[in-house]
Amino acid sequence: MGVDDQKEEREVLESIFPDEITDVSETEFRISIQLEVTPGDEDPKDLQSPIIILNVQYPPSYPDEAPRLDITQPPNAPKHLYLDIQDDKQRLLDSLSETIEENLGMAMVFTLVTVLKDSAELLISERQNAKQALLDMEAAKAEEEENKKFQGEAVTRESFIRWREAFRKEMEEKKKREEEEREAEEKKKKVPKEERKLTGKELWQQGLAKGGADDEDDDGIDVQAMKDLKVSADS
Repeated sequence: MGVDDQKEEREVLESIFPDEITDVSETEFRISIQLEVTPGDEDPKDLQSPIIILNVQYPPSYPDEAPRLDITQPPNAPKHLYLDIQDDKQRLLDSLSETIEENLGMAMVFTLVTVLKDSAELLISERQNAKQALLDMEAAKAEEEENKKFQGEAVTRESFIRWREAFRKEMEEKKKREEEEREAEEKKKKVPKEERKLTGKELWQQGLAKGGADDEDDDGIDVQAMKDLKVSADS
């Protein structure tokens, strides 16, 4: 096994990835992998699924020997929100180790591409979920703080005793005020009204003067006064 197996695998890969595979040399090529990522609810609407590149180099004894692998991204690719090849490269390469061990002696590049794609998508999904969980936690905390505005103080034995004492004091003060107001009203009722003396004119107008209305004739003339005046003149 060796060069013939490598050429055969390379032909199979060409048929599977006609637009994604690019030769670098007779023993080296790279495969572009489009990741399938669904943006979360809080992610930018223009967030695009990233592309990663698996660089493969056959050693002379491949597939009995593991291929030399590297992971890069297209030149000038925009920085993705949840994937940074520079930081995540080793983690992604480590995710291929078990697959390589299990497939030694067999063509494995297609399997490695599949595993790498799944690992990268899982990494992005985990970070999306972590961000969403953080947002949910912050939202729940904000909602809890908002709800506190509408909730009273939790009742404890101590707070109940304080409330009861304050309530009793308030009731006693209210009762005292009511007693004082009632006593003041009763005192007002017991004080006799001062009788005002009428003036002579008022007595006359009300017919209370001596002689009263009976001593007046129909024209309102005081008859008795006229008689007294006549007697005085005769004398």
